[in-house]
Amino acid sequence: MDQVIDSLDPLPLGRVFFFIIRLCFCRFRSCRDDPICGGRMGFQVEKVNGVLVVDVEGQLIVGNRQELKQKVLEELENGERKFVVDFEKTGYIDSSGLGVLVSLSKKVREQGGELRLANLNEDLKTLFELTKLDTLFHIADSREAALKGL
Repeated sequence: MDQVIDSLDPLPLGRVFFFIIRLCFCRFRSCRDDPICGGRMGFQVEKVNGVLVVDVEGQLIVGNRQELKQKVLEELENGERKFVVDFEKTGYIDSSGLGVLVSLSKKVREQGGELRLANLNEDLKTLFELTKLDTLFHIADSREAALKGL
């Protein structure tokens, strides 16, 4: 699938079309038991050098986005101001998941903090580029890079 996409004309409409096909392929293949593309989400929270790191596992979708939002807002109310959301084990984010990330970024900034993203896979990077959200977030290739300078 990647070779087909790479061989196409790099027009934005073509990229969007084949990106959607790729996501549909992942959604309908038999991966329901796979935590990266199976619809479940869990997260682990740890503090690293004064920064709250949230490891998201699975999919960030309409059915579970509130869990992440509530946890980050709770930590924000408790005085945390520096956040990294690590998507190393995340395979899919839907529009409601994107909305939660935008909302959290805004609330964290209003409180004088910063929220960074790390370890987006190629599909998620493309999603953030196509939606222009890559201009809103500091997106790092690794957790270590996201933590640097926070």
